[in-house]
Amino acid sequence: MNFFPDMLFTSLALAHFSVDMLNGSRSILLTYLGLSGTTIGLISMAYVWMASLSQPFFGWLADRIGPRQLTVGGLLWMSAFYAAAMLLPRNLGLIALVFGSLGSGAFHPAGTMQATLQGRQQMEGKETTAASLFFMMGQAGISLAPVLAGALLGYFADVRGLLLLLGLAVPAAFNLAWQMRHQTIVRQQRDENGQLGQTKWPRWTFLLTLGVLAALQSWAQQNMINFIPKHLSVLGMAAGRYGLLTGLFMGGSALGNVIGGSLADRFGKRRVAGIALLLASLPLYLIGRSGSSFWIYLLIPLAGSLTGAIHSIVVVIAQRIIPGGMGLASGLILGFVFSAGALGMLLTGRLADSFGYPMVFSLSAGLVVLAALTTHLLPASVD
Repeated sequence: MNFFPDMLFTSLALAHFSVDMLNGSRSILLTYLGLSGTTIGLISMAYVWMASLSQPFFGWLADRIGPRQLTVGGLLWMSAFYAAAMLLPRNLGLIALVFGSLGSGAFHPAGTMQATLQGRQQMEGKETTAASLFFMMGQAGISLAPVLAGALLGYFADVRGLLLLLGLAVPAAFNLAWQMRHQTIVRQQRDENGQLGQTKWPRWTFLLTLGVLAALQSWAQQNMINFIPKHLSVLGMAAGRYGLLTGLFMGGSALGNVIGGSLADRFGKRRVAGIALLLASLPLYLIGRSGSSFWIYLLIPLAGSLTGAIHSIVVVIAQRIIPGGMGLASGLILGFVFSAGALGMLLTGRLADSFGYPMVFSLSAGLVVLAALTTHLLPASVD
């Protein structure tokens, strides 16, 4: 099995890297603008919800018109509004930034559907591994974005320096358009019972369980992505340094996602997810008590790898148990994951302003412990 099975998958993964590189620069930009924790939480919630709540619609659309228009168009839309956000006055720029997230909403369900299909067709049925590789490239983009954004803001001392990030995104969109020029519409419909098999519990109980698991994990991870830079800024770190550490969290998440996806195909999705989440609670808790010491350079990427290990697992389980097309299932779970995390993050921002940023990490540790417990309620057939 090749790491990336063909040029189409490679181009899709590179486009995902570009989309999430733009997404990942948001927390550094908002921190650089000097916004409060509550304001960061509010704008980030609007940004994530704009993308998330649109994903079920875009997933449904991908099942009907195919993924090409949505993946390519989504990246180009996002690039255009990102450029506008850097060039317009501050308040208008923030509005443009939020509306640009619709491009991310269009790209993710269509891209996830295509990546999973490529895994089934080109990687000997290893759908979770394929999904994890696709998500790894997105997380790599998110992890590199804070490092690049912090360095660009430090060098140019102007938000317009972030326009250089579009130097990869726009060519990646046109390359993907070329690679997908012959793609046809693939409709993956399932029967009324989906792939749950025979169980004594109704479908809605498993959907609820999966929703709780996804929401808790997403809340914890959104806390880390959006408040690591603010926490470290309060400790006196410069943009370049807190950008690097935020990037380390997402870099660890990208690596953990691939490892978790591969292990899930071998040992079962429920077992891998439960163990990873339980282990994640320790470094999350310790980050808030380590200040700016050397230990955060180890704890932050470790927390990222363990919390990120279950992302592709959750998506593939959703594709198995949510009835309808794969695009719709992908859009529903991704939209729910990100919107639930954003809602939780808004609460976290208020708590951080009241009780301090170390509290964010203790809260996140508790969330992943609860998420680990919910994995035992999923049906064995999802493995």
